[in-house]
Amino acid sequence: MTTHRDAGTTPTTRYEELARQLTGIGAVKRDLARILPADCPTGSAAVLTVLDRHGEMRLSRLAEFMAIDISVSSRHVAHAADRGWIERVLDPGDGRCRILRLTPAGRTVLAELSTRYTNALERALSDWSAEDIDALNSLLARLRSSF
Repeated sequence: MTTHRDAGTTPTTRYEELARQLTGIGAVKRDLARILPADCPTGSAAVLTVLDRHGEMRLSRLAEFMAIDISVSSRHVAHAADRGWIERVLDPGDGRCRILRLTPAGRTVLAELSTRYTNALERALSDWSAEDIDALNSLLARLRSSF
């Protein structure tokens, strides 16, 4: 196994270093979350994003996509529904269940979130070359596809 020495001269593997760097991504995500509108916490933003990417679905499937407990996803859904960003309609296949779908207002909020995120990334990475940003995008996409 190949090792290297970091600034603290502790032997580490490449994967240990990768694990540390990925943990640091949490700090980046928290900083990006601070740019969200006050009425759109990260859980609600995640609900909108999942519905946008994967289409309408039941609450149980949403909870699976978000990798959280259904009771937690239910609170996020209620918040988004109360603001008119999503609607809950009866499932035609099972009247006991509801299907969640984005509304035009939800799509508008998503567009605003996208603009805020893009602008924040552009500011933070303004001294990076286009090639470095392209390489990061490529490597992150590759990493995601490995899981």
